[in-house]
Amino acid sequence: MSLYNKLTEAWENHDVEAYWACFHPDWEMTWHSTGKVTNLNSMSAEQMKAIMENADVKNRRCIYENDDILVIHSVNDYPDKTREAVIAVYTLQDGKITGLETGATPL
Repeated sequence: MSLYNKLTEAWENHDVEAYWACFHPDWEMTWHSTGKVTNLNSMSAEQMKAIMENADVKNRRCIYENDDILVIHSVNDYPDKTREAVIAVYTLQDGKITGLETGATPL
């Protein structure tokens, strides 16, 4: 199963353990909205589950995936009634996600 499929299945099932199993222990994410850097140690399972439950991800599609990179595009609706087109670029190493940067356009 591709990493994209594993991520998508875990997200749709709100399965934090399966989702985090896709990430390298040294993973870091840069938030598009603030530039803040997050890692696995800075987010609890409860916080991740809340994000999964509250973001309504639509039209998700894999733009490109190989052993080094995964690019996903989606349209996300949030509880505060905002909506964004989001591009997520994942850097990969040994089948795990090591980095994530996102860019978003308000819709």
